[in-house]
Amino acid sequence: MNLPALMLSITVIFIAPSAFAQQTNAASRSEGFPAWAFLWDPSVKVPRPDDKPNQLAGSNASFSWKQARDLFLALDWHPDDHPAMPEIVATGRKPDVRACGACHRVEGTGGPEGASLAGLPVDYLVQQLADFKSGARKMSGPERPPKTMVASAKAMTDAEMHAAAEYFAGLKPRRLIKVVESEIIPRTGPSRMFYVKSPEGGSEALGERIVEMPDNGDQFELRDSRATFTAYVPVGSLAKGEILAKTGGAGTTVACAGCHGSDLRGAGEIPSIAGRSPTYIVRQLYEFQTGGRAASASAPMKPTVEKLSANDMIALAAYVASLAP
Repeated sequence: MNLPALMLSITVIFIAPSAFAQQTNAASRSEGFPAWAFLWDPSVKVPRPDDKPNQLAGSNASFSWKQARDLFLALDWHPDDHPAMPEIVATGRKPDVRACGACHRVEGTGGPEGASLAGLPVDYLVQQLADFKSGARKMSGPERPPKTMVASAKAMTDAEMHAAAEYFAGLKPRRLIKVVESEIIPRTGPSRMFYVKSPEGGSEALGERIVEMPDNGDQFELRDSRATFTAYVPVGSLAKGEILAKTGGAGTTVACAGCHGSDLRGAGEIPSIAGRSPTYIVRQLYEFQTGGRAASASAPMKPTVEKLSANDMIALAAYVASLAP
């Protein structure tokens, strides 16, 4: 990514590992809250979007940064890769319901800052929207991203919920995340909602966190469903996570296959967890443990997560993310 392209990006303004990053790590150590997994930094200055069309490799479409920032428009770079989108996914409904495909991407691939939805059961998706709407499902951390999701869910009709759920349930999940164990990672700077590589190069210590970054920042910011990611995880995470997932780790948790299926790709109305964003997985484990996900359907997860340490959550998320979706 060259510097001129960088300056056009919607939210990716790179800063050196800063006071924000130091506060994030300090909060994680002192309070148990994995602030790195709930990244939201409104101090990052967003460059003014323009109307100049952009193109991406592998697509005949073109979209501007102004369109990419419009949450009432899902940018469709690869229309042949999916069925026709219902209106609620493609454009939403003003003034309150954002286009589902804008944040979750047209093919439901999501990213570190938002859930991947492709292939999840219809009833599960409808229930999650209903839980956001009722307040049974909340999100910890900074206000803006949760506030946007909750506002959309509260304003959706039952018909819109089902239309969105049926569309995303019919999509095939993509394998887009490479999990890499390392003590040292490329130097990062937070954007508003996820980590990115610093254009200045260099490296930094990973520590006890997961740093999941798009391989091409512009491609992801332009909301291409084919954007790929590298997730850096602490050394030893994959082996530890596999033991926890498969055996429960001598009482630390419960083997995941009992509910999520032998390949962790879901069973009945239980969602797949294989190949999903490890940042997202850590957020959900934390929410189950602390009560952010308190709906009746979440009850089976409570005893599963109650003994998990922050390191256990990282290990489980790393292993799960490494699997084929």
